[in-house]
Amino acid sequence: MKTGSEEFDVCLLGLGYIGIPTAVIFANCGKKVLGVDISEERVKLVGEGKSHIGEADIDEMLSRVVRAGYLKTSTKPKSSRAYIVAVPTPFKKDHEKKLPDLNFVEAATRSIAPCLQNGQIVILESTSPVGTTEKMREWLLDELKKIGRDTQIDYSRVMFAHAPERILPGQMLKELISNDRIVGGLTPEASEKAKSLYSLFCKGQVFMTDARTAEMTKLTENASRDVAIAFANELSIVCDKFGIDVWELIKLANRHPRVNILSPGPGVGGHCIAVDPWFIISAAEKETPLMRAARDVNDSKPFKVIEKVEQAASECKNEKPCVACLGATFKANVNDMRESPSLKIVEALAKKPNLEVLLVEPHIESLPKSLEGIARKESLESALKEADIVLLLVDHREFSCITKDELKDKIVIDTKGFLSK
Repeated sequence: MKTGSEEFDVCLLGLGYIGIPTAVIFANCGKKVLGVDISEERVKLVGEGKSHIGEADIDEMLSRVVRAGYLKTSTKPKSSRAYIVAVPTPFKKDHEKKLPDLNFVEAATRSIAPCLQNGQIVILESTSPVGTTEKMREWLLDELKKIGRDTQIDYSRVMFAHAPERILPGQMLKELISNDRIVGGLTPEASEKAKSLYSLFCKGQVFMTDARTAEMTKLTENASRDVAIAFANELSIVCDKFGIDVWELIKLANRHPRVNILSPGPGVGGHCIAVDPWFIISAAEKETPLMRAARDVNDSKPFKVIEKVEQAASECKNEKPCVACLGATFKANVNDMRESPSLKIVEALAKKPNLEVLLVEPHIESLPKSLEGIARKESLESALKEADIVLLLVDHREFSCITKDELKDKIVIDTKGFLSK
């Protein structure tokens, strides 16, 4: 979409799970927003008022702000008072280590150089290792020199800050507005500028700090949850060994006024908890044995689930037992399968020649490519009729209607303690 010489209030780089709701909510405040992405398909889709992230509330608001002209899209940044970078920060494997991949952040930052002006602010929302906001400042200055614009810009007047998102898939708009926000600038002026920007819509408190503390805060939140989930997952494995119902155990233990054990599951997924601890571990390996151990526990949990299914299959009368896998997303009631342990489990089971695998996933329309030709996508009713083994992996609300009669004569493996609720 051409924008000519038009200047925007906010230029949002990255039209993904964070970029779209952030762009929409700024536009809903009456700000002129440009959404930027390297994917022409996404640019076209969002420019037509449609999204790909499966959030119903966002779809309606997106359509409205696009029709009103507050949100436009492009494959390149344009002049704007504020630039917000919300691109992926995956990890890459280096032998046995998992290291942060900042290529997307660097490319997005450098793309700002042709339209940067004095007094503008560049904000990083992508969850990143400590020191990334400082690297952004270096990358942008380097790019300005490369294109011969460094003499046109008083770089001391360009501000940089980090403002990590804290939103939950399925409740993105609600949490963007209601959750407290942390902003950390490379200078106090940058922190103030960022606070003023997010205060446009944030009804929670906006806390100011420095950039490194803001970066570490988001990583700490997710690493803390990862450790707590690892304890629950490890506890479930111990309970299996002793024949104890882990769900009853946790319920009783949590009666203690100072105990709050989380619920175990098939592993840990999503783009935050399964990824962010590595950003700390990779930078401080000797100082993080607990975080590393938690990652190992949670990464190994899918294999424990697979072992349980294999054991159940060996007890079936059928020579090729049918396994109904309920759920493949990384959490309940969303269509997001990033880093999903459930999907990894289904993929592993589908590759076993002695099993027939059915997938029941109400939040996706078609079978994931990784399962094509080795599994079938079925309705819940059909899968329960065919199954010898029922494996619940995700506690989607659609599965709450399953009755005891439907599970009669089936081997049930419930990784979420959901079917007995």
